[in-house]
Amino acid sequence: MEFMTTVNIDRPEFLIEPCERMLFVGSCFADSIGRRFVEEKFRVVVNPFGVMYNPVSILHTVRRYEGEPPQVVVFTLGTNHVYRLKSSGEIVDNCQKRPHNLFDEEELSIDECAEAIEQAIETMKLRNPKVKFIVTVSPIRYAKYGFHGSQLSKAVLLLAAEKVCGNHSGEVSYFPAYEIINDELRDYRFYADDMIHPSSKAVEYIWQRFSDNYLSPKAKLFISEWKPLKEAFGHRPFNPEAQEYKDFIAKTRQKAEELARRYPGLTLD
Repeated sequence: MEFMTTVNIDRPEFLIEPCERMLFVGSCFADSIGRRFVEEKFRVVVNPFGVMYNPVSILHTVRRYEGEPPQVVVFTLGTNHVYRLKSSGEIVDNCQKRPHNLFDEEELSIDECAEAIEQAIETMKLRNPKVKFIVTVSPIRYAKYGFHGSQLSKAVLLLAAEKVCGNHSGEVSYFPAYEIINDELRDYRFYADDMIHPSSKAVEYIWQRFSDNYLSPKAKLFISEWKPLKEAFGHRPFNPEAQEYKDFIAKTRQKAEELARRYPGLTLD
């Protein structure tokens, strides 16, 4: 008997190689998945100017970003709601705890969301014409909109993501994080204490689905080789000054240096 439905994930036309340069921009869900790539020693930048919830703010980050051009960019769309500063008409990325009456709250249309992501894609392609993109919709609901309002917001983002992927076949892939949480993991044991955010187990499950789908065989091999070293470096001894522990760390560093020689992008700092 089957006790859960499994979301089918379309195979992308590109794969992520070991230690590739990646940029994650979007909601706090982007932080969760981005941190996993950091742990696995990919060269990752996550939300360099803070969490960005809507597509226009994601575009603002891409325009401001001056780091090394990434090979893969992941956009995580959180909401279509934006706040426009009345005095300038500008959509702000963070209200910075200023009074609510200084802003007008608006909802972006499907086309406006898609256009912002399209512009972000074109901006990145000017810096690296071979860059690939993954678009996903955050599964985190926004209780402040009301749950029906939250679903409407997500529906706009899902349709915008579909439009963008259709316009950029082969270079933009859609990863169904929203669907996995709501269709595969539709049980409150997969939520944090606030019953809104995914639990650590849910994030780990999504990471597994993501890595199974997007990592190349070589990248998966690298992660398996890095795992025992990561665990060794993470070990906290009772006596860090003991010679036995110092010898253990020295051997671990030697193994890590050997791994770095086989994977030139690996940094051990």
